[in-house]
Amino acid sequence: MGDAVADVLNWLESRNDIQSLRAAVCDLNGIMRGKRIPVEQARKALEGKLRMPYSLIGLDIWGEDIEGNAQVFSTGDADGLCHWTGRGILPVNWTAHPTALLPLWLADETGAPYLGDPRRALARILDRYAALGLTPVAATELEFYLVDPTSQRPVGPVSPVTGRRLDSDAALSIDEIDDFEAFIHDVYEACRMQGIPVDTAIAENGVGQFEINLNHVPDALRAADDAVLFKRTVKGIARKHGFAACFMAKPYGERAGNGFHVHFSVVDKQGRNIFDDGSDQGSETMRHAVGGLLAAMAESTLVFAPHFNSYRRLRPRSYAPTAVAWGYENRMVAIRIPGGPSAARRIEHRVSGADANPYLVLAAILGAALMGIEKELSPGEPTGGEGQGLTLAKLPPDWASAIAAFETGKRVAEIFPAVLRDAFVACKRQELNTFALNVSDFEIETYLESV
Repeated sequence: MGDAVADVLNWLESRNDIQSLRAAVCDLNGIMRGKRIPVEQARKALEGKLRMPYSLIGLDIWGEDIEGNAQVFSTGDADGLCHWTGRGILPVNWTAHPTALLPLWLADETGAPYLGDPRRALARILDRYAALGLTPVAATELEFYLVDPTSQRPVGPVSPVTGRRLDSDAALSIDEIDDFEAFIHDVYEACRMQGIPVDTAIAENGVGQFEINLNHVPDALRAADDAVLFKRTVKGIARKHGFAACFMAKPYGERAGNGFHVHFSVVDKQGRNIFDDGSDQGSETMRHAVGGLLAAMAESTLVFAPHFNSYRRLRPRSYAPTAVAWGYENRMVAIRIPGGPSAARRIEHRVSGADANPYLVLAAILGAALMGIEKELSPGEPTGGEGQGLTLAKLPPDWASAIAAFETGKRVAEIFPAVLRDAFVACKRQELNTFALNVSDFEIETYLESV
């Protein structure tokens, strides 16, 4: 990695306007956590000499330590080594002064990967594919809302062109794209600077809701990096334009949720798509991959829907799945096989919300697919529509059920290392307990004198 370090240092020397850097790891909730360091410490960070506590990875959504966390209390909250991921320098132009991000991941004192790090979990799955001579090719689609940052509750933004507040849905509206062109242009420019392969942008079904697709790449670790960086970029550029960007799964109870859809195929050493057999149905290997995805889906729901709010999105007739099902060209089911040329045969996984951690999502999906391929699991018959009249297995209906399914699941135990599973469950249980202690205004209004 010596040449790459030299390239970064040379780039920083050419940027006299950058005086500080952000050195950060990604925690289990998908939040970047780390330090502001002087630019003079860039070499130290790039050469793996920065240290941060292992417990940083498992903080809850409010940034609090997990009660009883062994990483804190039995080890004295020990530090791990922070290794540079090798993902170049990532310029940041939306802060008060120009800066750049150095993405890191954790290792132990021997330099071995720390398996509680979500990025390490995905890398571990990809190593298993590589051992079989296989490479996943992945692309993602992320939805988000622009909202007015001055409001206590989400409301549509004011159009920069008309001066009127958005108050109605505008699916695929070119006018709405045009009205927010300055924001979208700056997002694309910031993504270009960071090497994030942005593709098409559309206005989505909700008020001020947009979807931007990221192009497929033959490196699922980079695809997850791109998704994490994209979310951070959109939030930063939105603030620069006087908006807030919201990736909550369901910010409005009566409007569309925010999804995080993953498309993937798998190629062999010769670059051949192993999901393609020349037919419209796809190969037997593809169906085995679908079988694995379905087998692990209920246990993995906590990864795809990790927050209290996530379960407001997973409702019937909402374009978000509730059943463990698959189908061809069917957006009502969890696993869709898109049409098109057979050479482009792929799987679309539609369960995850935009609030999920991309590293964990990709690890869960690709790990389950590999399990299906290796064990030749059958997906059963494809489903048409929402599968009315069929007896289909269901996703966990609420957060507590999803936590329990993940904690006891035998399939997820084959995908994720124990240290990560334990930390994720402890984090989510603490968050669940915190929500249970907070009584909403709606509850008070409903029950105060009526019961």
